[in-house]
Amino acid sequence: MSTSTDFERRTVRVVPGEETTTALTVRNDSDIVEAYGFQVVGDCAPWTEVEPARLSLYPGTSQTVLVRMRPPRSPAVRAGETPLGIRVLPVERPDSAAVSETVVDIAPFAEQRLELVPERRRAWRSARYRVLAHNDGNTPVALELAAVEVDDRLRYTTADAPTPVEPGAETEIPVRVRVGKVLWFGKPVTWPIRLSGVAEEPEPREHELAGEFIQLPVFPRWLLALLAALLALLLAWLLLVRPAVRSAAREAADDRAQEIAEAVQTQAQTPVPPPPPPTSSAPEPGGGDEVGEPGGDGQSVSGGGTQSSSTIEVRTNTGGLGKGTYVVPEGKVFRVTDILVGNHQGDEGVLTIIFGERTVTTIALETFRNQDYHWVTPIDIPAGAAVAVNVTCAKPGTPATGRQARTCFELLNVSGELADLQ
Repeated sequence: MSTSTDFERRTVRVVPGEETTTALTVRNDSDIVEAYGFQVVGDCAPWTEVEPARLSLYPGTSQTVLVRMRPPRSPAVRAGETPLGIRVLPVERPDSAAVSETVVDIAPFAEQRLELVPERRRAWRSARYRVLAHNDGNTPVALELAAVEVDDRLRYTTADAPTPVEPGAETEIPVRVRVGKVLWFGKPVTWPIRLSGVAEEPEPREHELAGEFIQLPVFPRWLLALLAALLALLLAWLLLVRPAVRSAAREAADDRAQEIAEAVQTQAQTPVPPPPPPTSSAPEPGGGDEVGEPGGDGQSVSGGGTQSSSTIEVRTNTGGLGKGTYVVPEGKVFRVTDILVGNHQGDEGVLTIIFGERTVTTIALETFRNQDYHWVTPIDIPAGAAVAVNVTCAKPGTPATGRQARTCFELLNVSGELADLQ
């Protein structure tokens, strides 16, 4: 070997954030003047330098260079022993390079940051928080949380065992705070939260955390005021408005019923002019009946008669079929000129009017409340035949009283002349 090196110390202890130096002796054992350069190898290279960076030696001489180490105070510089190597590079004879090694003992340092996230919570009885633990030191630590102030009304729940945190890492530790009793009424209550985070280090260090838990009442004041206002409106409706509405509806219903009754009575009392006398014509060859005033089943009708009116009521359950009839007396013929149909409840369904065996009309109940029909030429219904009303009830209506009826209810008033048969 034409070059020899030797460190001043076999172990160098350094403190992150501080500067430490050691000496390296270089000897030229060759027979020529040699220049030397230096290269730091290993994990310590980023923060280690040699001064001077270039050295010239005569044959058989030696000189000491300074190795300067400035480890940063960072989690990247892990605590413990780390090898340090200096490669000495001869310029004239690069194949005779030499490497000198020593051990660097990096001292541990502790630095943690703890945060309570969030610092404030609002809830009825319990709230969840997180403690963010940042390990900015260069050695692993174990963190343990505890309540600083013990209050019988507050209970903390957190991890049972210490939580390890590696250098440069961040860890979340869940915390739950619960109040012993529920706050039903009143103002929100603020509970102070005090936690202590203890790190197990070479020198134990305690971190204090502060926050708030705002307990909200189940029934806040504004809700109670709203409920009171709604209750007042309900009482006003039940005691004042509803009776007035019912009274007005009842009066309207009575007035409408009276109008219908007066209309029916007026219709019954209105005289109907007698039909014109029939014209006669000569019988056709082959014989035939004499043409006269129409009557049921070809029966002749006497010239005189009395005005008559009949009212048929039909009540029907929902989904059922109701029938009402008026049968023409024996020896009579009913010459119908007017009918009045009443659906004062506003029922839904179908109403069919039949004169004898003849269907006069079929009406949907929901299309009318009162309906009348009139004929210039009377419709004759013979003795024994019937005026029939068939009602199919789909849904009972709601009269003016405002309360839905239980059954469908329709009226049919039939008016005309009740004459004698000849």
